[in-house]
Amino acid sequence: MRYITEPAFVLHARPWRETSLLVEVLSAEHGRIGLVARGVQGPKKHLLRAALQPLQSIRFDGEQRGELAQLRAAEAVDAAPLLHGDAALAGFYINELCLRLAPRQAPQPELHAVYAQVRERLRAGEPLAWTLRRFERDVLDALGVGLDYALAGEGDAIDPAARYRLDPEHGPRRVLGERAGERRELDTGRALLALASDAQPGSEDLASLRLPLRAVLLHHLSGRGLKSWEMLGALGRLTAAQRCSAPAASG
Repeated sequence: MRYITEPAFVLHARPWRETSLLVEVLSAEHGRIGLVARGVQGPKKHLLRAALQPLQSIRFDGEQRGELAQLRAAEAVDAAPLLHGDAALAGFYINELCLRLAPRQAPQPELHAVYAQVRERLRAGEPLAWTLRRFERDVLDALGVGLDYALAGEGDAIDPAARYRLDPEHGPRRVLGERAGERRELDTGRALLALASDAQPGSEDLASLRLPLRAVLLHHLSGRGLKSWEMLGALGRLTAAQRCSAPAASG
């Protein structure tokens, strides 16, 4: 199979041998494609190397040979979002999630469109937590495993005042009694209704979406978590430690 000016987004690139790269891209027509980019480390190849950075939108030529395709040419379509700090970590998470969930050589027009949308939200500097929760919802929808956040699994309308556990197969399940320490793993009804209507909820309700959605994603990742989740957890622990030590340091 040959690819001619195939549009795609770069998900990941890593060195291979001395002068080459192994690159993973997301194409609307062909899904996830692995590319071998040979001889890109030379001084005359800086434009090609720049085009093969994560989050970059490209058009490429290549030839499929077995599992991996040989890259013949690639050019950037636009400038990738310039991200720093938490936004850069969010970009890493978005790419890793697509890399793990998108199948090879299977059309993914919906997922490609979701990626394009979140990429522009990151570029625009939209609120990060809400951007990621919308992305997680939309990725599940694009892959055909999305949930109805406006209806409980039993078919009842979501109660804004209640709390729910997200079942990866059946959707929200109302929790009538909470065990100690369980609240962090539950969604508020208000948060679910906001997610269903694509209306950003308040900070407490928004925070309640993170762990339940992660549990759903973990189910579809076959129980194997993401490196970016580990990095986010380590960053959160470091931030908490710095906050605790700040008064003592200032005193």
